[in-house]
Amino acid sequence: MSRTVLAIDIGSTKICAIIADIGDDNDIKVTGAGIAKAQGLKKGSITNIELASKSIKNALSDAKRVSGATTKSAIVSISGAYAKSLNSSGIVNIINKEIGIKEIERVMHTSLYNANIPNDYEVLHTLPYNFKVDDQDFIEDPLGMNASRLEVETHIITTQKSNLHNLKKAVKAAGVEVENIILSGYASAIATLNEDEKELGVAVIDMGGSTSNLVIHSGNSIRYNDFLGVGSNHITNDLSMALHTPLNVADSVKMTYGSLHTPTNDLIELPIIGDENTTHEVSLEVVHNVIYARVEETLMIIAQSLEKSGLKEHIGAGVVLTGGFTKMDGMRELAVAIFDNMPVRLAKPIEMDGLFDTLRDPAYSGAVGLVRYAAGRYSPYEIDVNKKMRHSNESPIEHEPVSLEDINSNPVAVEQPSEEAIFDIKNELTSLPEKKNNKGDDVGVFSKFWNWVTQLF
Repeated sequence: MSRTVLAIDIGSTKICAIIADIGDDNDIKVTGAGIAKAQGLKKGSITNIELASKSIKNALSDAKRVSGATTKSAIVSISGAYAKSLNSSGIVNIINKEIGIKEIERVMHTSLYNANIPNDYEVLHTLPYNFKVDDQDFIEDPLGMNASRLEVETHIITTQKSNLHNLKKAVKAAGVEVENIILSGYASAIATLNEDEKELGVAVIDMGGSTSNLVIHSGNSIRYNDFLGVGSNHITNDLSMALHTPLNVADSVKMTYGSLHTPTNDLIELPIIGDENTTHEVSLEVVHNVIYARVEETLMIIAQSLEKSGLKEHIGAGVVLTGGFTKMDGMRELAVAIFDNMPVRLAKPIEMDGLFDTLRDPAYSGAVGLVRYAAGRYSPYEIDVNKKMRHSNESPIEHEPVSLEDINSNPVAVEQPSEEAIFDIKNELTSLPEKKNNKGDDVGVFSKFWNWVTQLF
């Protein structure tokens, strides 16, 4: 049975809502889309909930009008502006000697518990980049393997709680609940990368209107992410100041004459800021120099971030550039020069059934990535913002977490519980409803479970 999903990409300059149908085999068909100018946002983060919700509502209304479908929940992107990342690890014993989904979930939750996450931060993604089965390292997928011990190394992406709550409030005020929240750079990677690039390792740089997001994908998942508060709007500001012309005129000059190739000496006539009835002539060489300086500076800062990641030797597939900023003529050539002759590819979103021509633009990679995420195109394993374990083979039906019955039937495999876990178990025991058990087996199972729990204290 197909299901309808809503994806809302909240960017620095625009908000894009996409409605799509996901079939039983996870094939995607886009049925509607809406785009609105972003208001109440600065560098991708909410600065005015009321204005932001109006922008979201406008985009949502257009998407619903085109699609004809309605949905009460949405997958939403979040800027990397206030994101922090850290690495962690976990280890569990495998009592039945075979690794299943629950064992993978348990080891990932263990790594999440072991992570030192600040109190004012919330986890967005827990992504495993290395599984170790017994003494065998770099296991691509441990599912179904025989082992006595499973280890994992994870990359954990967090964001400020206040940033997350403001985003949820703005979306809820627009009339929909937030089902899931995805880092915008992660969504862009899902929309643009092919399997070879993922395997070889690649840096994905989404360059937008006011922000640039960087993620490094190596092997199974993201290993590094960074954020830069610079985008194509900064070129507009630079041109306005350098040419003494209004912002809307500067933006038009950027779109018409913006190029990183060798300029001409032609002159253009522009109005003067503050006195738009008066014009003055400006050389296109000046326009080129202003644009080139800003783009070069932006790419050099990103190159420094690549060096800082310590993963430069892991990105055999080079760099993938996407986002509206990358459409500037000559961008790829300059990027190759600045990134030490690494392979550079300019990427549009991967094709989907029903994808509107507008959405085939690099500026909509993040929005398309959210839809692909909804169809299961994420990392093989992941714990999302809802603390829910996601895996590429899961069914659309909600995945069940590890239950008390599972723990009871396999007590040796569970690591020493934390005080919080013991408190939760106590609460669950005390809140168990009274019911008559006619079968002695049921009573026996409960007695065994009670004996095991009391031994933990």
